[in-house]
Amino acid sequence: MTIERFESGPRMSQAVAYGDTVYLAGQVAADTVGTGVTAQTQAILSEIDRLLAAAGSDKSRILAATIYLADMGTFAEMNAAWDAWVDRGNPPASATVEAKLAGPQYLVEIVVTAARAPAGGAR
Repeated sequence: MTIERFESGPRMSQAVAYGDTVYLAGQVAADTVGTGVTAQTQAILSEIDRLLAAAGSDKSRILAATIYLADMGTFAEMNAAWDAWVDRGNPPASATVEAKLAGPQYLVEIVVTAARAPAGGAR
C-alpha cells in the first residue's frame, strides 16, 4: 500500500492517507486576528472539509475527532459551530480537552481521522 501525503512541508503534512484511512494534522484557523472561538471553529471545519475532499473523504466518514480548546469555558461556543457542521447521521467518536496551544492567538485546534470513500462513492 502507498502512503499519500497532502500539502507536505519540511516538518509535516496537512493530511496523510494510508489505505482506506485519512489522518489530518491538527488544524487551526489561518486568520485569528479579532476572531473568537466560534469563528475559529468554523474556519477550521471548512479547512477539514477541504482536506478530506482532497484525500477522497468527507465529514460523513470521520471516525474520530479530538478538539483542543485553550479555555474549556468556551466549550459551548465551539459546540455551536460543531453542531451546525457535523453530519448528524454519522457523528464521529470525539473528545474535547483543554490544552495550551501553539500560540495565544489559537483558541481551537481540531484533529480528525476519517475513512476514505470507496471507489464509486458509496458509503
